Amino acid sequence: MPDTVRVVDYFYVMAPQKPGVGASLLGELRHAGVNLLAFSGFPSGRGAQVDFVPEDPSAFRAVARKAKWKVTGPKRALLVMGDDRPGVVAETMQRLADAKINVTAIDAVCAGSSRYGAILWVAPRDVTRAARALGAA
Repeated sequence: MPDTVRVVDYFYVMAPQKPGVGASLLGELRHAGVNLLAFSGFPSGRGAQVDFVPEDPSAFRAVARKAKWKVTGPKRALLVMGDDRPGVVAETMQRLADAKINVTAIDAVCAGSSRYGAILWVAPRDVTRAARALGAA
């Protein structure tokens, strides 16, 4: 099966770096039945930036509004999924390098059952070009 590439909306919340904060944020979404395609969190200053890539952005926004989260977004990222193989992420990065597109950040994981997934961020002006370079439908 060939890799699939999707341009997705993502949102982020700045949160304190304290035990249980991530679990609380995710719990709100779970309770409301919001499915995430990707989730990433990392330190930012004294806090953390928590990125959400919801399957249904409207449902995510409704939960965030009800929970009174200060949300930034939507912004755009690329979600890549496919059959795992040696060097698959290197291939993705090379295609973007060949197109002269800088990757701001990337998270990639083996998803089990010989599958992988990656979410990557490029400058907003490069999203469409990056999607084309990666063969998005």
